[in-house]
Amino acid sequence: MLRNKSSELLMADRDVLLDLDYTSEQHTSDCYGSLQNGGFIPPRFLAAATAGDEEEEDDDPIYIHCDKGGHQPQHPKGNYFRDGKTKIDFVLVWEVRSRRKRRSRVRAGGAEQAEGAAEEASRSEQRKAQQARWRDKFIHNLQNAGLLLEKEETVSVKKTIHYMKLSAPWDVMVYYAEELALRAPLQAQPNPDLNTSDKVLRKLCIPNIMAQSVPNKPVDYYTCAFRKSKMEKFLGCEDQDNYFTNTQRHRIVYEILSRMLYGKRKRAEVGVARLMNEGVFTAVFPLHEGSFQIRDNDVPPDQLNQRQVLFHYWARWSRWYKYQPLDHIREYFGEKIAIYFAWLGFYTAWLLPAAVVGTFVFVSGIMSMGSNTPAKDICSSGGHYLMCPLCNTCSVWNISDICPMAKLGYLFDHPGTVFFSVFMSFWAVTFLEYWKRKNATLAHHWDCMDFHEEESEIEKAWRKQERPRPEFAAMAPAMEHNPVTGVKEPYFPKKDRLSRMMTGSMVIVVMLCVVMIFLVTVIMYRGIVSVMMFHTGSTMLRTQAGNIANISSSMVNLALILLMGQVYTALAEQLTKWEMHRTQTQYEDAFTFKVFVFQFVNFYSSPFYVAFFKGRFVGYPGHYGTLFGMRNEDCGPGGCLIELAEQLFIIMVGKQLINNIQEFVIPKIKAWRQRREMAAVRGNQAPQEAPRWEEDYELIECEGLFEEYLEIVLQFGFITIFVAAFPLAPLFALLNNWAEVRLDAHKYVCEYRRPVAERAQNIGVWFYILEVLSHVSVIVNAFLIAFTSDFLPRLLYQYKFHKDLTDYVNYTLAYSPPDYNYVNHTMCRYKAFRDSYGNYTLFYWELLAVRLGFIIAFEHVVFFVLRAIDWMVPDVPESLELKIKRERYLAKQALADNQEALLQATRPLAT
Repeated sequence: MLRNKSSELLMADRDVLLDLDYTSEQHTSDCYGSLQNGGFIPPRFLAAATAGDEEEEDDDPIYIHCDKGGHQPQHPKGNYFRDGKTKIDFVLVWEVRSRRKRRSRVRAGGAEQAEGAAEEASRSEQRKAQQARWRDKFIHNLQNAGLLLEKEETVSVKKTIHYMKLSAPWDVMVYYAEELALRAPLQAQPNPDLNTSDKVLRKLCIPNIMAQSVPNKPVDYYTCAFRKSKMEKFLGCEDQDNYFTNTQRHRIVYEILSRMLYGKRKRAEVGVARLMNEGVFTAVFPLHEGSFQIRDNDVPPDQLNQRQVLFHYWARWSRWYKYQPLDHIREYFGEKIAIYFAWLGFYTAWLLPAAVVGTFVFVSGIMSMGSNTPAKDICSSGGHYLMCPLCNTCSVWNISDICPMAKLGYLFDHPGTVFFSVFMSFWAVTFLEYWKRKNATLAHHWDCMDFHEEESEIEKAWRKQERPRPEFAAMAPAMEHNPVTGVKEPYFPKKDRLSRMMTGSMVIVVMLCVVMIFLVTVIMYRGIVSVMMFHTGSTMLRTQAGNIANISSSMVNLALILLMGQVYTALAEQLTKWEMHRTQTQYEDAFTFKVFVFQFVNFYSSPFYVAFFKGRFVGYPGHYGTLFGMRNEDCGPGGCLIELAEQLFIIMVGKQLINNIQEFVIPKIKAWRQRREMAAVRGNQAPQEAPRWEEDYELIECEGLFEEYLEIVLQFGFITIFVAAFPLAPLFALLNNWAEVRLDAHKYVCEYRRPVAERAQNIGVWFYILEVLSHVSVIVNAFLIAFTSDFLPRLLYQYKFHKDLTDYVNYTLAYSPPDYNYVNHTMCRYKAFRDSYGNYTLFYWELLAVRLGFIIAFEHVVFFVLRAIDWMVPDVPESLELKIKRERYLAKQALADNQEALLQATRPLAT
């Protein structure tokens, strides 16, 4: 039960709270979370916040007014305190379960069990008491640090849910705005149109169905780093209630929460993130701007809240063909999430030409199937070519049996696929180059370009030496002085970390070996299924045995891939935690590297095997290569390229379908469970319309962007690395991404709690991964065309013998050696460039030279053109460079003490 503090103590706290005149105070350098350590806590606040730090227990916790009557109080509309004026910037939530009477049961050996249960209950009570002390001290320090607080409760028989509403007053916002180098507006300017396609269509006078008029578009400004001493120079400074945007307010309050002390300095008991890990709070989140549903259809568009605008003009499925309102997304969710959606939309738009060209190549293959001379020869051969058995217990067969597969194989192995491989290599690098330009434009437009350079010295020091992660602070075995701030911080020996990283690398190698074992298992499964189909006696099953085995094995492989991906992601998370990375950036980079390396091998190992290893070690009749007693796999009747296309279709499209179903179903299940629990707590006393903090608590926690980036980056690998075998891959990727944008938008607007707005200049390490994949795709496609496709053998045959490929099939079939006998047949044919004794022919060595020459020429030409594209396309548009220079000049003049310089700088703009 809450007690009321004396009014004198509350007034004293409030005096400390809003006194920002700290220039005469001396900073202490031995406090973790102090100003020198990047905490940005004013010394008066800091002194009050750390006053009771030396005490092990705080017997006088903070008490905050709340109504606990039988009826729910009437809350004002909007995200405000009960006074209807104070904005709610953040909400802390914790649950307290009601105590239940324990009943003793008399059983054999019951005394020992009762004693053990009592000890466990005692430890649990001590843990809860410790959590309560931490929570009380943390809240008390938040008050002393300048935040305004108001508490609400939802009480039931089983548990009580506490909501602590936080708000930052004007003076605190001003102080932190300067320390965090927030951008402040100097002068309004026209909001630029960043859609290149819209500009092109307007010049061509073509109606643009993708354009839409979104209400309440954010105003664009010339901005510079905020300074309190130059307050009068910034636009809107007289309106204290609306000067800072909601996302700026959220960021400032979260900075305070992240650096606030709650326990022992020497134990680095700092920050709300660690309190979340300790179970002190169950949720920490800013509030959404009201409901996303529009209950009254007569409401004018300009009166919709930000969340309703995003839902109505972005997250709805009916808007699938419209431009994304990126400025609105950035204003509501922050730059980090907005840049993800900007990149996803840009990538999806660039997939359109790739999908069109890939579909054209596929259709051209269908139209030219009838002119394929080798397929005609196979279909008209009758019993002329008697082929060697496909297994030790199989019988001979006629090549005419594979007539349908020979025609179908031409769809994925014709000259158009070579052109498409070159096109996609250029497409990938050009896409990345133009994304850099787009990213630079967005970063400047959203005031996050070069924001590191404009931070204060304290913030620079903090950025160079980030605060320790909560898990690191909790598990670090020692404390040492930070070389930047001079403050004692948790420390883990670098030598021990390297040792753990080496051990983790061994675990990664073991897991990759497990992937290889599963791959071998799938290969053996494919061989067994092929033999079983061949022995059924059915002509159709015999001819389609390879396809049935390939398709079924691809499905099994997809299931194993998804299973291993889930297992390894959990293992990689535990390994990365065990490696004790100090900062969140180091942790995320290590985790991303582990997961991507594993998923790269996990998803691409089977296509790599089919493309470059299957059919390469078969041997020849009488001298077949074996694996665990089974004959090595040979390519099917249509060639390995069609089998590769089947695998890519099943793995890529199957993964996309499963992921989309999961993204649609799982959040709804989680939200349903959360709503059900909340309904059980409210009981029959639930109000008709729950307050905003209760509705947001029913939503699920935002899971971040890692899985979203990983899914699309893996897709990028599929459409670039193996595109020679699957021209329709960009089309399926385009269809998936149209759905992905709306699924992700709906999750963030409707199903996730509002995430903390984070600043970001780009997509981070994922861009470098995309660059690596684009370069790998050039090499892989060169080898794919040279060694897997029949393009070069046909080309060399046309050059040496017949341009119309007459007798090409007979030329590619070798005769079995004289010492090879099978039942009554003394001679059969098999596909290889060998003589009657099994030795390679001269044509084989000439073809090998052509293949190697093609790879060298292909790579050199493509990489040379790519470098030329990189040189010709600047990373920053020239118009943007001029705009940046103008803005920096204007900012210097606006913040200068010389008023004449300011007038001279603004006079040209006025004219």
